[in-house]
Amino acid sequence: MNLNNRPRIMKKLELERTFLAKYLPEDLASFPSREVCDIYVKGESEYLNLRLRSNGGKYEITRKERINDDDASRQIETTINLVKEEFDHLAKFTERKLCKQRVDYVLDNVKIEFDIFDGEFKGLVLVDIEFEDEQTKDSFATPDFCLADVTQEDFIAGGFLFSRSYEDIEMYLQKYNYKQIICKY
Repeated sequence: MNLNNRPRIMKKLELERTFLAKYLPEDLASFPSREVCDIYVKGESEYLNLRLRSNGGKYEITRKERINDDDASRQIETTINLVKEEFDHLAKFTERKLCKQRVDYVLDNVKIEFDIFDGEFKGLVLVDIEFEDEQTKDSFATPDFCLADVTQEDFIAGGFLFSRSYEDIEMYLQKYNYKQIICKY
């Protein structure tokens, strides 16, 4: 079992904002991308916060906990790195996966992740931006390719999307005048 010299368990504060995409930047295809697949573990609440993730050859189980129930932009993220065999064994307990192509875009020295969904959510594109500190998060100027800030919206969280379809969230998306972005990635 090789974990590539990575710590087995990591805990960090995640400062993040999530946007619906308005369009894809013209140069997006020139940035690296990878497939990310999530498998959520069913829990008591409607919002699932424990997931298995396959992320470009890395495997992990992650739990996200909101610091404040009313603020999805600040969470404690605890991650346990797994080897492929562990991931494969745990993944056997469900057939449902939430997969997307993640593009690591950079704009003005800020790392921006475009999540381009496939399958049940084809046409849904989210833009995630993680920040190093509160000041940077609060002063960040929203790029034009972002339609609306949905950070505080539970309907867009992976744990919510996991057991739904595009049609299930369409009424929420209409509130923001979201138009599906169909692209080949």
